[in-house]
Amino acid sequence: MKYICISITLLFSILAFSSKSYSHDEFPILQGPYFGQKPPGLIPELFAPGIVSINGRYDFGISFSPDLDEVYFSVQPKEGTADIYFSKIEDKKWKAIQKAKFTKGQKAGEMEPFVRADGKRIYFTGYSSDFSGEEIWYVDRLDKGWSNAIKLDSPINDDDVMNLTQAKNGDVFYDNRSKRKMYYSSSKNGGFPKVQEVEVEIGSHAFISSSQDYLLVQAQNKEDQKSNSDIYVYFKEKDGAWTKPINLGNTVNSDFHERVPGVTPDGKYLFFSRYNEEGGIANLYWVSTEVIENVRPKL
Repeated sequence: MKYICISITLLFSILAFSSKSYSHDEFPILQGPYFGQKPPGLIPELFAPGIVSINGRYDFGISFSPDLDEVYFSVQPKEGTADIYFSKIEDKKWKAIQKAKFTKGQKAGEMEPFVRADGKRIYFTGYSSDFSGEEIWYVDRLDKGWSNAIKLDSPINDDDVMNLTQAKNGDVFYDNRSKRKMYYSSSKNGGFPKVQEVEVEIGSHAFISSSQDYLLVQAQNKEDQKSNSDIYVYFKEKDGAWTKPINLGNTVNSDFHERVPGVTPDGKYLFFSRYNEEGGIANLYWVSTEVIENVRPKL
């Protein structure tokens, strides 16, 4: 099956934007994990509508801190580049959502944040105003806030790359857009000196599980001859190889595009972006990770 990778320029050209936002004074009082939202079951639900998921723009690439008291996600307007937005719990309440601006203008666009398992680093994709020059950057946690953004010093950035996620042992998986394939790199002394292709059939925007027992991707649904993308999962076999890609099914995947999957640090919820819905909505959805376990091959 042919590897599917959607042009970032095409992706961004079809997105819509809403100016809806909250000031600090009018932001609603929200308490508890996940902005106090009622957790979903086996049917995906819109996440934090009107707060995180706002009609008329593209919300995607969400990541939570290990204690679930911080959240970082990407917002793309109709025109211009994406920004990373964030919020955190202070005095038991979620603060008003703000833009991060990690690179302080060094890169026009910032998107797809990933909070490391220890909560001490955020990896993200930075790119230029013409949607070229995608690179992996990071910020490290300081006593108050985050460090200046640093471009990752690794062969990873020898090509145009995006969407890095990391397993608990430090290995990272990411999209190599130059080669139109997924790659990974094992952590060595805190760095990533060698990169290797991920041996799978299809997919992009990979999310590696904490223990590396499964890999989530987005890919065109060839089985139903659909042009839109679905969420698939690969499971790690005993010999270290990946299974065939398994579609998460009609309860997760719709007649619209499902993209940029990710799982929360507690392992309970799968997040993804569903866009091209009626009315130009492009929002974040969440669902129980039981939908992954339900398709895991029986030993």
